[in-house]
Amino acid sequence: MDTLRRVRVWDLPLRLFHWLLVAAIALAFLSSEEDSPLNDWHILAGWVTAVLILFRLAWGFIGGEHSRFSDFVRPSRLFDHVSGLAKGRIEPSLGHNPLGAMSVLLILFLIAVTVGTGAFGGESSEELHELIAWTLLAVIALHILAVVVMSVLQRENLVRAMVSGTKPASHHPDSRDAVAPSLFGLVLGAIVVLGTVFAILQYDPQAFTLRPSESLERAHSGPQPLAGEEEEEEDRD
Repeated sequence: MDTLRRVRVWDLPLRLFHWLLVAAIALAFLSSEEDSPLNDWHILAGWVTAVLILFRLAWGFIGGEHSRFSDFVRPSRLFDHVSGLAKGRIEPSLGHNPLGAMSVLLILFLIAVTVGTGAFGGESSEELHELIAWTLLAVIALHILAVVVMSVLQRENLVRAMVSGTKPASHHPDSRDAVAPSLFGLVLGAIVVLGTVFAILQYDPQAFTLRPSESLERAHSGPQPLAGEEEEEEDRD
């Protein structure tokens, strides 16, 4: 029976965050070109990503056991973990392993900077926005490769674990179900999401509507002259 038992690891809010973030980032990349048929979704995808990132930062302190930064961000364990992998020593981790933890932090940082340069940088940071976005894509590709490799080496489907929230107890002897998020954490997490949405709408009232990505660039450049004003300026010239 123990071979069939599964241990609860990832809480539901974290799993929803993870897969919504995957969808939002994929949509952001597919809609990034102005001539893309999906371009009207680009700004919306970016703002949804911003909401998700701020939620994840908060959830790292108020979420379930293995969602908390204190559970998996332990740089002191990184060297032993990497040296162990180099020697072929694979030790299944119930939550994020030390290398995976660094990957999570790097991806969250790159996403935050990508969104920040796109939402607040204006035309002057457009090239920087694209550079960081492509760097993010490369890091995500490495992350996916690492997940596949570790799934094979550990003989444990890590993608399935992020879907179901559980891992087989047979791979993790002496393990127990993770402590679930508290009611206070759930309420505070919802407040963070709603508060972030409210703040975004104060900055960009059309944030969650479909519109061309260049509309946000025009907003950064200040009020645009009306058609009649443009003609008067040309006449004066």
